[in-house]
Amino acid sequence: METGTIYEQLLNAYILTATTMLSKFHKISLRTILIVPFVLQTFVAVGLTGYLSVRNGQKAVNELAGKLSNEASLRIEQHLDNYLTTPHKINQINVNAIELGLLDLENFPQLGKHFWQQMQIFNVGYISYTSINDKYAAAGYFLDPKEVTIDEISTDTKGKSYTYITDNQGNRTSLKYSVDYSPWKELSFIQTVQTRKPIWSSISSWEGYPDIISITTNYPIQNNKNKILGVLSVDLRLSQISDFLRKLKISPGGKIFIIEPNGMLVASSAQEQPFKIIKGIGKRLNALDSSEVLIQATAKYLRDEFKDFSVIKDNQYLEFEIKGDRQLVNVKHWRDKLGLDWLVIVVVPESDFMAQIHANTRDTIRLCLIAFFVAILLGIYTSNRITKPIARMSRATEAIAHGNLKQKVYGSKVIEIEILANSFNKMALQLYEYFHSLEESKRELEIRVEERTKELKDTLDNLQITQAKLVQSEKMSSLGQMVAGIAHEINNPNNFIYGNIDCINQYLEEILLIINLYQKNYPSPVTEIQQQLNNSDLNFIIEDLPKIISSMKMGTERIRSIVLSLRNFSHLDEAELKTVNINTGLDSTLLLLQYQLKNIEVIKQYNDSLQVECYPRQLNQVFFNILNNAISVLDDYYGEQNLGKIYITTEAIDKCAVIRIKDNGTGMSEEVRAKIFDPFFTTKAIGKGTGLGLFISYQIIVEQHKGSLTCISAPSQGCELVISIPLCRSLAS
Repeated sequence: METGTIYEQLLNAYILTATTMLSKFHKISLRTILIVPFVLQTFVAVGLTGYLSVRNGQKAVNELAGKLSNEASLRIEQHLDNYLTTPHKINQINVNAIELGLLDLENFPQLGKHFWQQMQIFNVGYISYTSINDKYAAAGYFLDPKEVTIDEISTDTKGKSYTYITDNQGNRTSLKYSVDYSPWKELSFIQTVQTRKPIWSSISSWEGYPDIISITTNYPIQNNKNKILGVLSVDLRLSQISDFLRKLKISPGGKIFIIEPNGMLVASSAQEQPFKIIKGIGKRLNALDSSEVLIQATAKYLRDEFKDFSVIKDNQYLEFEIKGDRQLVNVKHWRDKLGLDWLVIVVVPESDFMAQIHANTRDTIRLCLIAFFVAILLGIYTSNRITKPIARMSRATEAIAHGNLKQKVYGSKVIEIEILANSFNKMALQLYEYFHSLEESKRELEIRVEERTKELKDTLDNLQITQAKLVQSEKMSSLGQMVAGIAHEINNPNNFIYGNIDCINQYLEEILLIINLYQKNYPSPVTEIQQQLNNSDLNFIIEDLPKIISSMKMGTERIRSIVLSLRNFSHLDEAELKTVNINTGLDSTLLLLQYQLKNIEVIKQYNDSLQVECYPRQLNQVFFNILNNAISVLDDYYGEQNLGKIYITTEAIDKCAVIRIKDNGTGMSEEVRAKIFDPFFTTKAIGKGTGLGLFISYQIIVEQHKGSLTCISAPSQGCELVISIPLCRSLAS
């Protein structure tokens, strides 16, 4: 910062001196005005270079330290996420295996070998299962970090904890030792049984091994009657977290440490352990009591700044000083879903980066001064050699700017200026020759571009309209053929059934008459017939059989009416132009869309005698498109609510058939209403509409039927489409 201040003072003094000197002259020579600004800008450039090098050096240090600490924090968070999620995954895998019957909780040799196999895959300290009836099976690293042993407490071990040495297949080879150990008396086991949910234990040292600090995640196992059978546990040694932190090299003097909200150390990158052994008992270490000066000072600063570690809930970027040396602190708040709540703290001394910056700054100042004086000398020499040629070229350039393109300048002994002068002369001549031809070419090009653009636009519009017509015509033709085919296939077997129902009814009446005569003349049948009559309930059959025949006849008549409606919609077997009842086409279309109208009420007001000479198939296509759009709008607006309504009105006005189709949906704005008949315009989501339906409908009504199709709508007022076509083709204009 002091170097930057010196640069600023020198710059201000030099600018004041140069301004005072130049203000004494009313007229300044080209040589002077070329040299003075050159020297001045050289001084400014050199001064700013030195100043910015210092400022940028400090800024780079802060950014680098911030990035390093942030990167370290992110890597630590990722490591904690992976490392502390692994126990939950192991427990979940074992729970799934138990539920699927793949793991027998009473087969302790199998449990031990299963845990041994998992130890080969996952980076944890111990995996175990403790039953509520004082049994235990486990596998893990005990004292040798390279040897996985299997522990068991069962009736076979007579209540003692046996530790077995294993081979490379997980088979027990020999008994290593036995001890008295009761895992069901552990506080974390008791808490898990009481809470009946997965929990983390508190951080503690192992019984009898105070130099092993670990944390355990427990998962309760229950039977189908919600009775606790035992607890699955996975131990993690916190020394592994410290080992990971020591591998992160952020700076020579930087430190990383993790604490709990109470200030107790979880792990650190320092060589000291996060605990002390006092009289053979492991006591955890508070960060405020750490022997590492940087960790202790950072913890005290955070405590003084926030009063309590537990109130730090968000990520913090802080600075403080130790004996005048600035320290950059990055605090990350890490937590998991089972309640672990830790603070990851990265502290980096600024001095780790500034030593090289200061050395570079001194070198930069020396180089800047040398460059400054060399630049002044070169500037004076250069200005003397280029002043005269530049003056001549300036006069010629000014003449060209005023429209006098016939200019010529003389060169110099300097090769580059000579080349520049020759190039300038050629350029002036070429400008003069091409100026007029360029203007003419520009006018011709504009005319050609305009004509070509118009042709392309007309071609594109025609192509879009033709494509839209072909697509929609093919769709409706396929739909008509499919509907007609379905109607034909249904009608044939239905006619067969319908034609034979009367015969069946007649035959049944004859049979029933014969049965009545038998009952009348033979009131006492043989035992076998009497038994069958009792089992068959003949009276009910005689009474119900005519009803069944009547129901079948009604069903076939209903099928015939549906087939007739389908044929009316397709009109494949009729003339292209004919006189039809508009209401029939509307009803046929509604029948096809019946499955979509389950939550929508259709209100019809028909003129029953409305006969129109038209193209029935195309008109049915229009009805289909409009009604399908209305149904789509009402479904989106009301959903499963039975509030949607469609009003259909037909009437004759001034020798025209007028069909009004109105819905009580969302309506549309004036901007949307003005575009609904444009090709490929749609307000539906991608994949739910092509924007061709109303465009094709408009073409059918206006071009084929010489009628009109208009839309009346406003936001929240629903939408009404009005179709008007002449009753007779001879009336069309």
